[in-house]
Amino acid sequence: MPSPHPHRPNHPHRPPQPAPPFDAPAARRLRAALDMGPEHVAHGLRTSYGLPYVTPDLVLAWERGLVSPTSLELTALAGALWCSPAELLGRPRTLREHRIARGLAPEDVARAAGLEPLAYLNMEEHNSWRGNDRQSAALAELLELSLPDFVTVTGREGRLAELLRSAVGTRWQAYVRPVGKIVPLDRRLVEGTLQQLHQDYQGQMVASLSWGDGHAASDSSDAGRDFLDRIVDHFWAAVQDNTE
Repeated sequence: MPSPHPHRPNHPHRPPQPAPPFDAPAARRLRAALDMGPEHVAHGLRTSYGLPYVTPDLVLAWERGLVSPTSLELTALAGALWCSPAELLGRPRTLREHRIARGLAPEDVARAAGLEPLAYLNMEEHNSWRGNDRQSAALAELLELSLPDFVTVTGREGRLAELLRSAVGTRWQAYVRPVGKIVPLDRRLVEGTLQQLHQDYQGQMVASLSWGDGHAASDSSDAGRDFLDRIVDHFWAAVQDNTE
């Protein structure tokens, strides 16, 4: 069976993995800074990193955003460009992407967290962290996760968004404790943040009602939906504001 990718060999027994988020302009910029041509990068990937199929055209395709390198290719490319994998990544979102950004093998994370490698890989494949508190703390330390990133990679962001949408639409006080269970922050900080989000959202809704029909009301309604769609981002921004 021919390879589904014109440059890469088939691995029939290996499940396909999504490509990590790749910062194509950064790759091009780093190569230029080293005064290297695509042919130099391709040669290095073939001879030093065991990727015999890499051509200058493939390197250019990566840099133009036409195709994204696999995890293995990205790690090798970082070596060829004398940079860390994180410098070639967009903002990591999943457990796997954070691991790749740190240049770690799955076995390294499993060992640090006290997990069997297969158990960790299963969590990574499904992006569903099931470690206990001690293992979670080890994961956060090893991958240098911020609190927002930790909430995301441990699969809690969806539940947090659900609670926040309810909090801004009803009595926010009832959601202080549930939100606090997901986000380990001081209770007073959670209270202040939820109150601020509630006021911001309700202010938009009141403005919508007072403006009546027409484009202004429609614009306000759209703003309200956008607020709810980005409720987690608003939450973390408010947390930062209330911390300073």
